[in-house]
Amino acid sequence: LGTTGTFVGASRRLKELAPSISCISMEPDSPLHGLEGLKHLATAMVPGIYDATLADERLTVSTEEAYEMTRMLAREEGLYVGVSSGAAMVAALAVASRLRSGVIVTVFPDGGTRYGSDRFWNEAEDK
Repeated sequence: LGTTGTFVGASRRLKELAPSISCISMEPDSPLHGLEGLKHLATAMVPGIYDATLADERLTVSTEEAYEMTRMLAREEGLYVGVSSGAAMVAALAVASRLRSGVIVTVFPDGGTRYGSDRFWNEAEDK
């Protein structure tokens, strides 16, 4: 969750169309995180638009998990996404790991271009 607008708007509409749908929110696991654009809602100013009742479940993702997934998506899938997108994928895979069947949809809210010159990409080579 960042500004929460996408989650709130999409969840409201999806629940109107399919009341049995599960909408799962994701946020950083710590107030001191490195996931640009995302909010740790327990310690951040919560946007006025946010409606916590729309989340059937709340997942948390660590900064390191999101960074690793972001690098993996670029390296193995050719997806040049940002760290909040990496975090979204971590959460989607966590949900997928416990489902027997179903459809999972996530939103990749950022691209990798803002991290192009960042040491972020070089850290993977150092490991």
